[in-house]
Amino acid sequence: MDCKILRLREVQAVTGLSRSTIYAEIAKGNFPKQVQLTGARSVGWQSSAIQHWIESRKQA
Repeated sequence: MDCKILRLREVQAVTGLSRSTIYAEIAKGNFPKQVQLTGARSVGWQSSAIQHWIESRKQA
């Protein structure tokens, strides 16, 4: 299992989505939620969750 944590810039590069689109889709429940890292403002996404989301988009 891939346990790598992706930061926002990496998620943007992999998905092709902008920051605002990522957060809007999270709010709608259509995109994986970020995980809290150290510090109040430090977040990331599990790479496996992002890959799963990409695969689900290919099938849609």
